[in-house]
Amino acid sequence: MKATGVIRQLVERVLYIKKLTPEIENEINTELTRLGYISDVDYEALELMMAEMDAGRIQLVPSP
Repeated sequence: MKATGVIRQLVERVLYIKKLTPEIENEINTELTRLGYISDVDYEALELMMAEMDAGRIQLVPSP
């Protein structure tokens, strides 16, 4: 994956499979930590993902 837009790509994967897995969540958190900030595009993508979760259209997969 390219360095730019990694968070957005991860969110796109979540929206496609309709599940937030612990692995994807960890990748998102790792990228946020690595960058130290969040771009407007990434912020909007995360907002959309959270809205979809709140609406029940994305399942949160628990850690094993």
